[in-house]
Amino acid sequence: MKKLVYLFAVLLIFSVPIFAQKDKGHPEVGGGHIPSHGPAPYKPSAHQTPPPAGFNDKAGHPNAPHVHAKGDVWVGHDSGPNDPHYHLDHPWEHGHFTGGFGKSHVWHLAGGGPDRFWFGGFYFSVAPYDVGYCGDWLWDSDEIVIYEDPDHVGWYLAYNVRLGTYVHVMYLGT
Repeated sequence: MKKLVYLFAVLLIFSVPIFAQKDKGHPEVGGGHIPSHGPAPYKPSAHQTPPPAGFNDKAGHPNAPHVHAKGDVWVGHDSGPNDPHYHLDHPWEHGHFTGGFGKSHVWHLAGGGPDRFWFGGFYFSVAPYDVGYCGDWLWDSDEIVIYEDPDHVGWYLAYNVRLGTYVHVMYLGT
């Protein structure tokens, strides 16, 4: 009987951590999720509501443009092609990025910062309006994916795999 009590006590001690862990499942934003596609082109709607004051559309979501892991919803990409923040007088002045787009092309940031960063021999800069949304990016190691921007001529979208956030970027060449 004494051995049975000891065995039960040992099992109880080792099983407590298992029961204490809450199943968090997959994160709602970031955590390694890569969207299967970029955002859809802007479509104005008569029933469209103005965007919220920030981007944290749900508790725990970042206050930056981001992508929901469930359904690949691009939060914050809803200003349309006439957004003055992304107007360029000379779009594509450094050429077009040819390194590949979407989830099959994951790049590792190799240095720099928002003004000029690089990976794989390609150079980019973050749109001035978006600089405040990439302050927590690790410019020498984060994985990013480049998507074409269907609305803002001359810009691409750089998606941070770790954080699930994205910013508009301009290609600067090789």
